[in-house]
Amino acid sequence: MRVCGKNVFNEIDYKSVRKILLADNFKDKDIINKIKENKLKYIITDSKVMDKMMSHNQGIIIEIDDFKYGSLEDIKDESLVLMLDHLEDPHNFGAIIRTCEAKGIKSIIIPKDRGVTVNETVMKTSSGALNHVNIIMVTNLVNAINKLKEKGYFIYAADMDGINYRDVNFADKVVLVIGNEGNGISKIVSDNSDEIISIPMKGVVNSLNASVAAAILIYGIGE
Repeated sequence: MRVCGKNVFNEIDYKSVRKILLADNFKDKDIINKIKENKLKYIITDSKVMDKMMSHNQGIIIEIDDFKYGSLEDIKDESLVLMLDHLEDPHNFGAIIRTCEAKGIKSIIIPKDRGVTVNETVMKTSSGALNHVNIIMVTNLVNAINKLKEKGYFIYAADMDGINYRDVNFADKVVLVIGNEGNGISKIVSDNSDEIISIPMKGVVNSLNASVAAAILIYGIGE
């Protein structure tokens, strides 16, 4: 996988780095020193060539190992787990990862197909938080829900037609499901959830950005 940018370099695990392309006009001494101190392989490259490879690269492109996803077995006694029901926007995903890291949430579950995965945009948007949150990829969300229920989790899916989340007495072990940006929670996930919850809306706009809704509920649950 290729990622780019100074902030990304400063936040990645150097053990995952395969090689680095530095623009011939790159002058960030701190980064250059870190590259040399950690004995990372780097190649001085024409900046125009790099711009064709990745835009807005800030003079540094890093080739890293493919992202390693976790498994459901990694989830132990966490009080709140997040599940994304076929989210599509990598910027939303990155912002959600940042919120989860800030709140201390350790695990986010995503489906293998028809949804956003960890890519360069997600890494940049998450601003380093990706290194501290376990992203778990599953082949079937309903199967994952059932396995989590066996571990004592209650499933709360966010939807505009649900119960005001402020009126819900949440269980000790919660799985919060955030739906797709356009279609919301899928019917099969909704049918397998224990409770449908919503955020009260008083304005003309009847929906919130997925990452905003996730942040409100993440901080609202248990407060």
